[in-house]
Amino acid sequence: MSVSVERTEGDIAVLTFSVPPVNLYSLELHEELDRALDEVVAAPPRALLIRAEGKIVSGGVDVSQFHARRTKADTQALYDRMLELPTRIDALPFPTIFAAHSLTLTWAFEVAVACDLILASEKARFGLVERVIGLTPTMGGTQRLAARAGVARAKEFVFTGDLYDAATMERWNVVNRVLPVEGFDEAVLAYVEHIAVGPTQAFAAAKEILRHFEAGGVPEAIARTTGIAAELFDTDDLQHGMESFLQDGPGKATFTGR
Repeated sequence: MSVSVERTEGDIAVLTFSVPPVNLYSLELHEELDRALDEVVAAPPRALLIRAEGKIVSGGVDVSQFHARRTKADTQALYDRMLELPTRIDALPFPTIFAAHSLTLTWAFEVAVACDLILASEKARFGLVERVIGLTPTMGGTQRLAARAGVARAKEFVFTGDLYDAATMERWNVVNRVLPVEGFDEAVLAYVEHIAVGPTQAFAAAKEILRHFEAGGVPEAIARTTGIAAELFDTDDLQHGMESFLQDGPGKATFTGR
């Protein structure tokens, strides 16, 4: 089992998980992912890329850890623990991107939709297949999928347990970009680099505004927008960005994330 974090020259944190042969979720993997996220948060990057090693992104969860629970209370405690992972990722104050190079099931899909953006290869497929054991998704994937694709699509996804290709998921507004299989890793990194050089704190503000939109719709987001945006006054990036715009024209500023 392995979860690693590497930093690029552009201060992108690349979190990679590898649990051969099929990257199943387990509590042990969750603990490793928590430690990796602790490392990321201790020195916030300009962007976080989450990816998997192996033939597939994930084949699902270690069902034996569900079956080992002897009571309803113990079962809910497991589900509560599982839910912590995507919830934590969703709350991160910098851009988060999930790279899906192939089959992405259950927990990995639920982590993917907790990220800001999903990049998928042409051969990627996605599914919430908990119906095969008589369960419903427990890590927020149903509702986060509904936020992207609509309630009816989320119901279809969960009820059928079918696998959906990357093109379909892009059409549903779940996947942001579908990229060729050849050169996928390089294309993903180039995409993330483009985001990472932007004004990181302004992106965090956009995420905060959108959380208010998700919680209370346009009126709540509007009520919060100016206060959130005003906090950017003290950032180096805004002050430099305005000066650069006035002196050199648009698109010439370089940002530090501060």
